Amino acid sequence: MARVPGSPLPLPAAELVAEANELAPPVPLEEARALLDDESVRFVDIREPGEWERTGIIPGAYRASRGMLEFWVDPASPYYRPALDDGRRLVLYCGGAWRSALAAASLARMGVEDVTHIAGGFTAWSEAGYPVEPFHH
Repeated sequence: MARVPGSPLPLPAAELVAEANELAPPVPLEEARALLDDESVRFVDIREPGEWERTGIIPGAYRASRGMLEFWVDPASPYYRPALDDGRRLVLYCGGAWRSALAAASLARMGVEDVTHIAGGFTAWSEAGYPVEPFHH
């Protein structure tokens, strides 16, 4: 029988996020803050450009919108970005840790060995008063 529009999905997004967090557990906010100056870590902002412009970014974060991330990480892709495959631990973040959960799990499934994301995302980071810088093109 067909699903009625508006009725619950058999696999809701919240369950996808929960499964993703098991595969690539988020790093607690305070621990993420302690990693900010660690040269072996690359923070990756996977939000959309409009979000960067409105709210700023975590200082030094590499910007890779969610839609291209898997292609940018894959050396076999014509869109490959070596900056995302230089041996550093990848710490992803989005606005509220849902997109970043799915993205981190996707990269983990692809074989990226050290990938995580920030619990609570950029919203929790900025609300905690942690460093944010304006986005410059």
